[in-house]
Amino acid sequence: MTERSAPPLAPALQILALTPRERTRTLLRRIFPRRRGKLTLVRTSQEFTAAIRGDLMDAVIIDTAHPTDDIWLAAALAREFPSLPFFAFAPMRTADAPMVARCMAYEFADILAEGTDDAALAELVTPKSFSVRFAQALRDAHRALGLEAPLQQRAWRAIVAHGGRTVRTEAIAEQLGVTREHLSRSFSVADVPNLKRVIDLVRVIAAAELAKNSGYDLSDVSQVLGFASPSHLTSTAQRIVGTRSASLARLRTTDLIERFRAGRGRSRTAD
Repeated sequence: MTERSAPPLAPALQILALTPRERTRTLLRRIFPRRRGKLTLVRTSQEFTAAIRGDLMDAVIIDTAHPTDDIWLAAALAREFPSLPFFAFAPMRTADAPMVARCMAYEFADILAEGTDDAALAELVTPKSFSVRFAQALRDAHRALGLEAPLQQRAWRAIVAHGGRTVRTEAIAEQLGVTREHLSRSFSVADVPNLKRVIDLVRVIAAAELAKNSGYDLSDVSQVLGFASPSHLTSTAQRIVGTRSASLARLRTTDLIERFRAGRGRSRTAD
């Protein structure tokens, strides 16, 4: 079968922004339109906390032009979610030096200068986003799984580009320009793991990364990654890497891949 050329595997980022200012909200809607992902705008720390624990955010932007105690409550969460980059958005006036120092103390990824950086916001945020860093970290991990054929490598990169979120084999096949049947048949040859199992492995790796964040409990991790329940996450982790979800936080990606390779790469039924 001849494969059609596939579109670039650019991630559809999910951005969370806390800002009470309409100018900032309008700017962010323009910079992060719906066709490029999902932008969630909130006004209070309470809304912010609910959003960050309800969905997997690739990056967080906090408008610190006029910081209030409520805004600082949200900003302080950066220490609890080290996997998610926090960005401050501010006019960068001379009087803003204490604000910048406080954001750095909270381990923000960067300070975005209002006006100066407006046109480059997407370019500044995207490289540090969770999905992009996750995909880059796993880009060459296919070698440890024996995924050497070009189609297998393209499928792997399409899978990791989703950052561990739920993804169906039909969606991967469409992105690669092949049928689902062709992808499943061509992917799982010889001793290579089944496609569905590889997708689940990537989701478990993402769960292990997020579980290292003190701001998430296992219920939060299962929620943001689209598992039906914490018990579903646990059963998936046991099936794929032979461990309960409560133990994921202490395991490295290399540990999880080694456990997966130890006889857990193929299911009894075809994908």
